[in-house]
Amino acid sequence: MRTLLHAALCLGLCTALPCPPAWGKPPASPAARTETGQIQGAPWRIDYPANWNGELVLFAHGFEPVGTPRPDPWPGNESSDALVKAGFAVAQSGYASQGWAVGEAINDTERLRQHFVAGNPTTKRTWILGFSMGGAVAIATLERLPQHYAGGVSLCGANLPGDVLAGEMLASLLAFDYFFPGASGLTDAGLASPAAAALPQMKLYEGIAAAIEAKPEIAALLARRLEVRVDELPGTISLHALVFHELVKRSGGMPVDNRQTKYAGFGDDKAFNAGVRRVAADATAQAWLQQELRLTGVLHRPLLLQYNHDDPSVTLRFEPVYMALAAKAGADPAPKVLPRTGEGHCGFKPDEVVEAMLMQSRTLPAD
Repeated sequence: MRTLLHAALCLGLCTALPCPPAWGKPPASPAARTETGQIQGAPWRIDYPANWNGELVLFAHGFEPVGTPRPDPWPGNESSDALVKAGFAVAQSGYASQGWAVGEAINDTERLRQHFVAGNPTTKRTWILGFSMGGAVAIATLERLPQHYAGGVSLCGANLPGDVLAGEMLASLLAFDYFFPGASGLTDAGLASPAAAALPQMKLYEGIAAAIEAKPEIAALLARRLEVRVDELPGTISLHALVFHELVKRSGGMPVDNRQTKYAGFGDDKAFNAGVRRVAADATAQAWLQQELRLTGVLHRPLLLQYNHDDPSVTLRFEPVYMALAAKAGADPAPKVLPRTGEGHCGFKPDEVVEAMLMQSRTLPAD
């Protein structure tokens, strides 16, 4: 599907006087336009500005739970509109798969990039910009396909390798089981179990919320360790359960091992480490996780990272992880972190997104 927006201007003067010859007319201004379609099951959208600067931004969206109704055609968003107004063409894939589909998202985004460049061979530069899970998509794309990109931006990104991501999700679920055993409405097998995966998400949330409300002092301890407010605990833990069980399903088994993990920050850490449940990883699932969700820190393109204040999904302890990977790998250039802005998860204003993208664009000399 293609929507073409045309503007026609007819001067009343032309009804009384002969119109000037074509060579005397000013050139028509190009019109903004939008294209939509589907590539290998992935819906996509491309927005062109009226006055294109020759640069393309590939937009990588965040986590979309499996089963979420999908609009048709694929919609734009405030950030993409602002980028278009700044002169960038913006292409975004909806991905063929829902869930924590990082690997699929990289491939779907690459197919869309190829589609765009085939139709616009004069494209000067291509950038990738991702939010939340899309931040990890953006970074992994820069690591794996640097030849196609001038650089990238990860905003409020879950910029974690798969083993770190799964380990963090598992830790919060096992900590809940340790502090709130036998919570009403939940399964006795624990939040990391297949039985918990079968619970409706709202039932899971309500059971976690009721347990937390019943033990406020323990809830406060767990909230401090997870770096969220107490009122954010039910949402955070239920989200961790959703993502963790998604990773288990995709990998085909338990993808992470905590038998040798020494946990800290849970109050009496000696008692916690002695009593918390230990799980062994399935080797095939672990290998899948390390391959599909790998981040290495090996960069050869400029990367900007930016986070929000008081983000309950990407908290402070997550922020240094990728920077440490990049430093260890000798990333050249090293990624840069902009000061935090906005509140909550992905609380960026459109003009802040544009400014981050323009900051990247200015790092390279004009062609």
